[in-house]
Amino acid sequence: MTVEAVVFDIGNVLLEWHPERYFDRTIGPERRKAMFADVDLHAMNDRIDLGEGFKDVIYATAEAYPAWRAEIRDWYDNWIELAAPPIDHSVRLLRALKTAGVPVFTLTNFGVESFAYAQSHYDFLTEFDREYVSGRMRVIKPDPMIYQMLEQDCGVPPEQLLFADDRADNIAMAASRGWQTHHFITPQGWADCLVAAGLLAPEQAQ
Repeated sequence: MTVEAVVFDIGNVLLEWHPERYFDRTIGPERRKAMFADVDLHAMNDRIDLGEGFKDVIYATAEAYPAWRAEIRDWYDNWIELAAPPIDHSVRLLRALKTAGVPVFTLTNFGVESFAYAQSHYDFLTEFDREYVSGRMRVIKPDPMIYQMLEQDCGVPPEQLLFADDRADNIAMAASRGWQTHHFITPQGWADCLVAAGLLAPEQAQ
């Protein structure tokens, strides 16, 4: 099956996203484990990804858990350090596809303001042909609605979309809609998939 457009997730595909690692470094593993046990920080982040205010949600959560106020505020104050570093090989693949004339989209769970911030820091995040950002769309993966919205907007038949995501549930939903998929584990595996699909030559996928 031919591929008309390639769809990239961002977190852990183009940018490493391991908030726990950041807090292990700043407050130590034991305090980090205690904080994550006390506060559902990933649910907090889901609210941002669904379109709520970036700073508002984090600072309100910090006030709700005063024992962790400073640490939770850090999720906003030093957010760019949580969303780091770039996965350089994946960035090269994105740009190689663009150079080869292959349309490249992103379908990402990301807040409105945090995505704009990330774009101001990482220029490759401005290079997509189409951006499908959950905070703007008010729905997050793997809700089928976000996939349907992409399909309706881009006009590419589902079976001609090739989607890479690090989460198996997100991939499974795309596959159920007929998309071609790649469960992202390593950038080399993604490179091999793009070569196998005939989108890049081996030398373009380095």
